[in-house]
Amino acid sequence: MTISVDLNADMGEGFGSWGMGDDAALLEVITSANIACGFHAGDWDVMAQTMRMAAQRGVGIGAHPGFPDLQGFGRRRMDLAVESLGNLVRYQLGAAQALARANGGEVRHLKLHGALANMASENKAMARACYEAALSVAPDLIIMVLAGTAQQAAAADLGCATACEIFADRAYRDDATLVDRSQPGAVIHDPETAAARMVEMVQAGAIVTRSGKRIPSRIDTICLHGDTPSAVAIARAVRAALNAQGVTLRMFRGTPV
Repeated sequence: MTISVDLNADMGEGFGSWGMGDDAALLEVITSANIACGFHAGDWDVMAQTMRMAAQRGVGIGAHPGFPDLQGFGRRRMDLAVESLGNLVRYQLGAAQALARANGGEVRHLKLHGALANMASENKAMARACYEAALSVAPDLIIMVLAGTAQQAAAADLGCATACEIFADRAYRDDATLVDRSQPGAVIHDPETAAARMVEMVQAGAIVTRSGKRIPSRIDTICLHGDTPSAVAIARAVRAALNAQGVTLRMFRGTPV
């Protein structure tokens, strides 16, 4: 049986005169793009430019909402009321939809960012509140979830179109959540190491944790973070390694879990 997988990257994370990452180079490698919506990173001009480049290259466009935390890059945890959390997601998704359409594309998926994503991976009620809010705006939206976590459980309860994601450049704990960035080895910088572990996980159909534990999982897409110095090298190495093993790279379709 032919194995296929999508490659996604978080991007559009510059702000004003300050650039971040080589989005143009990444868009030549990936099949889906998660574009910051101006709260944790990005602004209206950066969003528009990134949406336009993605649309021109036939790359799937996703909204990437986060906490309102430009200084902390959305990686600081916040405690928001459920209604406010839902509106936070709706606001950012709406902005992404408008700029995508104005630049020749459409938002087809949503992926939570940073601390918002990490908290939702631990708390199913929080994940559900975010996803219900997004689906209230765009019922056919594909929800990208961190595979094997409360995010996936929330999407399963909703029965929505879903894409299950693993990370090329992040280490895993034994509960399928990510090792905190403050811990040694949490972020993987070596392209060959990242590529080898992605081949292993995709072929095994499992998340391989830092301890060596294997957690069977549906794997629809692989995340390649755009803000790390070796991001483009990692993306190219992962793509080449998967191609060498006969894995087909294509945009995910999104099916219920």
